[in-house]
Amino acid sequence: MLQPASAVLNPNLIDTGTPPIPQAQGWARAYDGRSGPLVDLSQAVPGSPPPAELLERLAQAARLPDSTRYGPITGDMPLREAYAADIATVYGAAFKPAEVAITSGCNQAFVMTMMALAKAGENVLLPVPWYFNHEMTLHMLGIEARPLPCDPAAGFVPNVATAEALIDSGTRAIVLVTPNNPTGAIYPPATIAAFAELCTRRGLWLVLDETYRDFLPAGVAAPHQVFAATSWQDSVIGLYSFSKAYAVPGWRLGAITAGEPVMAQIAKVLDCVQISPVRAGQAAVTWGIEGIRPWREANRIEINARAALFREAMAPHNGWRVLAAGAYFAYVAHPFADVPAAEVVRALVQERGVLALPGPYFGPGQEQHLRIAIANVAADRIGELSDRLRGFSV
Repeated sequence: MLQPASAVLNPNLIDTGTPPIPQAQGWARAYDGRSGPLVDLSQAVPGSPPPAELLERLAQAARLPDSTRYGPITGDMPLREAYAADIATVYGAAFKPAEVAITSGCNQAFVMTMMALAKAGENVLLPVPWYFNHEMTLHMLGIEARPLPCDPAAGFVPNVATAEALIDSGTRAIVLVTPNNPTGAIYPPATIAAFAELCTRRGLWLVLDETYRDFLPAGVAAPHQVFAATSWQDSVIGLYSFSKAYAVPGWRLGAITAGEPVMAQIAKVLDCVQISPVRAGQAAVTWGIEGIRPWREANRIEINARAALFREAMAPHNGWRVLAAGAYFAYVAHPFADVPAAEVVRALVQERGVLALPGPYFGPGQEQHLRIAIANVAADRIGELSDRLRGFSV
């Protein structure tokens, strides 16, 4: 008698690591409260709700019959127009609404962009430490995530010469995340310009994930000048998330900025995956771009203050080194040379009630590091870190 054949799953998916944050949160559930309330510095989530006016705009939009219907594939025109006008002031360059697509979050924007740029067997350069969802996405698609090592001594800012040495005939794009997740590093405009020049010269795409753009330090006139160049549409794609700056991660809204020819191809993918973004949230954020601008500026100042407080809290603990800190994140070296980072994190949360993430979640060569999401908690909770680390050992 013939035995039925076993159905199989995509091996690229099976070989992709599982989302790591739930594992760390599982360690936190074993914490017995001995050192006080849990200080959760694991996942990058806004530490406070959005303004009430923004929530009211969402409620108003949700009551409209049009919000229940399909919208345009690349997003509702009012939001695309408002976002194009907003980034024009950020970058000092004009953008067409046709160069903007609204997505269900920046993670989806990344998936859609990678599907448009590369196919299985090709490769994309990712600076290491990397955002784990970027690596996971590429692995699922059969695209090699080629590590671009970033030197801690250089503040984890990638080097363009190092990147060029990694390029071969199968390379299709270089991804830069700035301000960076996981390290908090802010790439200088000159570095971004050098990568843009490299990609133009070598016929590659430069993908700029600027999810945390709204949290640059005071006095930064513009993140970079790449979009002010007349030919950016041929080699640069920008990614953005409304989740952090507007404190609405549950609304799942992001954006892609790309030239019209590539946007036409990305729209094919969007039509198959999302059909259209959630419409009520789009309406609320359209108003919010200008309507909560003062709130967003105050939030930016507050988040930057937390980064400074984190450095102060860590200063007395010489064994713990803050290697980079900015926007939502800090990246630290722990002092336990022969102990795996996961063991350090598990002991830290179960004994001192502080939850971070192990460096190996973010790529190879990160066993000595932990990632800290400093935006999650209020300033007074960050101040507790110094006391909680005092005398800690594994």
